[in-house]
Amino acid sequence: MQSSVDQLICRGKTSWPELLMKNGEEAAVVIESENPFVRAMVIKEGTPVSYIFSCNRVLVVVNECGNVISIPVVG
Repeated sequence: MQSSVDQLICRGKTSWPELLMKNGEEAAVVIESENPFVRAMVIKEGTPVSYIFSCNRVLVVVNECGNVISIPVVG
């Protein structure tokens, strides 16, 4: 469920808890199909990332098996 703050800042769906433990590449396709305003980026656990908030980015963090290990969120 989106908070009112999420709805004011970023357009479209902002989190995908249902994708936990799913294949990361498949999760990225789902994310981009459900929110056309974002680009999903699949990254391996431990990869350094910028913590600058961005309404058009979703990081899909995967383990060594390629499965999503944290809830993908806009940011």
